Amino acid sequence: MTCIIVDDNIMARMAMKKIVEQVNGLSLIDECENAIEAYNLINKKPVDLLLLDIEMPGMTGLELTKNLGKKSPLIIFTTAKTNYAVDAFELNVVDYLVKPIDPARFLKAIEKVKEALESKRAEVEVKDKEFVFIKDNGVLKKISADDILYLEAMGDYVKIFTSQKFHIVHATLKSIEEKLSSSKFMRVHRSYIIALNKIDFIEEGVININGVAIPVADGYKNLLNSRLNLL
Repeated sequence: MTCIIVDDNIMARMAMKKIVEQVNGLSLIDECENAIEAYNLINKKPVDLLLLDIEMPGMTGLELTKNLGKKSPLIIFTTAKTNYAVDAFELNVVDYLVKPIDPARFLKAIEKVKEALESKRAEVEVKDKEFVFIKDNGVLKKISADDILYLEAMGDYVKIFTSQKFHIVHATLKSIEEKLSSSKFMRVHRSYIIALNKIDFIEEGVININGVAIPVADGYKNLLNSRLNLL
């Protein structure tokens, strides 16, 4: 797991570097004294984790996090102040450590990073595959993504419809949506996800797939239109 230390205080960088060097599996690839330098470096070198100070001249750690957006590595804020905690977690950072940093507390934060990275990689692996597995009466069954027509939420369960039959799984629609290819599937309603290439026609805001009428919520209509190959 690679990391970058970003802090305008050289003594703070040295202290953090000593802690990082003691952690097996954590590799420091660079250190930066300001957020702009870090931003440029991240665009050149892929990195797993930022150990990021908040109060820095020019651009703060909070501003850097917002500017990185989807390109952002996982982030642990390292700061002398406690008053940024709410702002930090609204940005979905992994953890928030207050200086001087306790090594034991740092290790707990690193464990969170490892879990987040494993989850991230698992999602990518599932999305890259052309099938999903479902548990049916204790048996794991493989369903090809190309066979799925649409999915319908039913409380704590989801119906997965194919041209031959449907399967019922105990899950949320959101959790299944995260495991499907976003290029092939799209949520069109709070209760429905559809396979874009299985649409037969759309009339008056209703999608027809294999003879079934599926409503399109107003909030999804513009996105759906942008995903269709309209002539």
